[in-house]
Amino acid sequence: MARITVEDCIDKFPSRFELVLVASNRARKLYSGENPTVEIDNDKNTVIALREIAEETFTTEQLKNDLIEEYQTTTFSEDEEINEIEDNSDDSEAKVSELDSDEILQNNEDINNTSENIPIEAAQDNLDDSLGDEKKQDQK
Repeated sequence: MARITVEDCIDKFPSRFELVLVASNRARKLYSGENPTVEIDNDKNTVIALREIAEETFTTEQLKNDLIEEYQTTTFSEDEEINEIEDNSDDSEAKVSELDSDEILQNNEDINNTSENIPIEAAQDNLDDSLGDEKKQDQK
């Protein structure tokens, strides 16, 4: 068979980019040991992959699905783990929403009261003391 080119296969896919992705994926599979569906004729894997596409030994859907599966990183068991994590986060959100608004208000009041309990005069004295210490150090 004469050499095959991308132009011989372009009518099978809507874009050259998609054709190149599918053909390279098929060539990698041939390189890793899959059996070709056409005669080898001492051709390289890329040429064999293009010949398979041109002769339509695989449907375009099969080739696209093979490509998608090749690039997918999430497996079924990982999906289950993700669902469990999402379920647990939903449970924790439900627990938070179950808190009484009185408890939340009480916590806010406690925070506000701790800052109000410090007398302003004591805070001013502490500030004056620290400024005085700095002046003493500057004079030495």
